[in-house]
Amino acid sequence: MRFEIEKDFQFEAAHYFGHADANDLFKKIHGHSFKGTVTISGDPQDEKGWIRDLWKIEQIINSVVEPLDHSLLNEIDGLDQPALEQIAAWIFERLAPKLPGLSCVEVGRPSCGERARVYG
Repeated sequence: MRFEIEKDFQFEAAHYFGHADANDLFKKIHGHSFKGTVTISGDPQDEKGWIRDLWKIEQIINSVVEPLDHSLLNEIDGLDQPALEQIAAWIFERLAPKLPGLSCVEVGRPSCGERARVYG
């Protein structure tokens, strides 16, 4: 039997888009409340019946997401163009070595009705 578990996270951050064809409104620094979900797939551990301890997963996610919270994303190494897809990929790349079975990271801006997913 294979399972899939998910853990949500959130952070507040600002960003802007500097590419030439960006909408003038989005070339200005603006902020969002970001929400995301980490998905892990795997077989349950025989002795516990779970894939992995969700509390420990939360601690790992927090350690990766914490530098994004209340920051200007463009100033974060690797996020000079912080589109949703790039934020999801940035988080995925940092979580993958720490979370065996990581299968998806989703990041969204609920107030805008937008989200992006990256799969591994």
